[in-house]
Order: sequence, then C-alpha cells, then structure tokens
Amino acid sequence: MATMLLSSSSSSSHGLLRLRLHHHPPLRLLAATSYSIRRLRVAVPTRRSLPSPISSSPDDVAAAHDDDEQEDESHKEERDERYGFEIEVRKLPKRNRRLVRARVSVDAPLDAVWATLTDYEGLAGFIPGLSECRLLDQRPTFARLYQVGEQDLALGFKFNAKGTIDCYEGELQVLPAGARRRDIAFNMIDGDFKVFQGKWSVQEVDGGEISAGQEFQTTLSYVVELEPKLWVPVRLLEGRICNEIKTNLVCIREEAQRIHRLQDEGNSQTQRKSC
Repeated sequence: MATMLLSSSSSSSHGLLRLRLHHHPPLRLLAATSYSIRRLRVAVPTRRSLPSPISSSPDDVAAAHDDDEQEDESHKEERDERYGFEIEVRKLPKRNRRLVRARVSVDAPLDAVWATLTDYEGLAGFIPGLSECRLLDQRPTFARLYQVGEQDLALGFKFNAKGTIDCYEGELQVLPAGARRRDIAFNMIDGDFKVFQGKWSVQEVDGGEISAGQEFQTTLSYVVELEPKLWVPVRLLEGRICNEIKTNLVCIREEAQRIHRLQDEGNSQTQRKSC
C-alpha cells in the first residue's frame, strides 16, 4: 500500500502539528498502556526475523537516566501471536528520531496482499481512523495520496490529522527457493514530521515454511524512520504511532484474506459451472 497508513501524521498551513479537539459524549477513556510498549515473550508463527536493528547512541539519552534506563528506552518490542505480529522501536542517534519495524503474517498469496495495499482510494473503507485517502496523482509505479485521519483521544476528545505521501512501487522480485517479494517505498512530502519515510514489503515465503493447513503464508513488513517537528517530543507520540501501525497491519491482513477467500469462492463456482 503506497501510503504510510498512519492517521496521526498531519500537516497545517504553517507546517506545524494541528490539533482539533472536539469534546463529545460519551466519554471514552484510553488505557494508560497505549503510551508504552511492553516486551512480551511470545512465539510468532514465522521463522523469519526482523531486519538487523540499528544501534542507538547513548549521547541521545537524557543525562538524568542511568545506563539500564537508557537501554530500555532505546529498544522496545511487542509481539502478538494471534496475528503473527511483532513490532520494535529503536531510538536513533538523533535525539527526537525513531525507527519502527513491524510485520504481520497473512494467510493469503502475495497478489492478494499487494492488491489490498494498492487499492489506494479504498483504504479508508477498512482502516479505522483513516477518514479519507484520496489519490492525487498516479503513474506507472507511482502514486501521490492525500490522507485525513481522525482518532479518539482521552476524555471524549478527537485528534484530526492530514498528510500527503509519495509512494513508489517496486517490481516483483523472485528470491532464492522460489519466494517472491514486492516493495513500496514512501515519503511524506507535507505533514507534521520533519522525517517520515520508509517501506512496505510483501514477501510470500517458500512452501517449506507454510504451516500445516495453510495454502499460503505471506509476511507483510513495514519500516519507517520518523522525526516530528521540533516542538513535538517523539516520546509523546510513540505509543500512539505503534498502536496505529499494529491496527493498520492487522486490518490489511484481514482485508487481504477476505479478498483471497472471495477469489477462491469465485474460482470454485466457475469450475462447478464448467463441469
């Protein structure tokens, strides 16, 4: 999906973060844990590991923290075996910059996942919080998107955000052992972040790694390097960003699996008619 799919990314006419707070009943309280990433020791149903992490610099950790606190804050992970999901956040040498890596397992072929990612104007239909995703420009292997997101905050308030993303679709790659992969690189050209760039990767694993009872096993990966505007501390956004990324990946997974089921049903009906 040639889009960042992060509804907390936005822009304003002054290039600064714009918050629109609308108080409305009933009050919704968000769990306090949404602003932290817990380290969970849970097995994930895939044998591929995340890309090699990027080390952080101790110079970027506040002097008031001791060494143990520095290490804990510079590398955070979460795993969820229900979806074969895992995410890690790394603090980069530049103080207010983060690298986020995430992935989820999908029981559908690469083509179904790719079709879901590149259904640009349909993304808002299955991504919660993405109220608009408009295609501004499209050429072979390129798309420019305008996105509007809306998220619920604590005490009944809402957060509105906007952003423009350039996306570059890569060619299909055939990897060793018959695996296939295709990537989408993206870059925010207008929004609240000084830096917001990364890549989506869809990789269909070889038959030897497919679990029993599964026809396909595909891994959807997401990597983003981000740095907010100077006045927005990234630590305040970190938990929300990670929650958004997880929601986005799981929703893409579910939509791709739904598309695959519909394709299978259509093929079965065609075969029955031809008999």
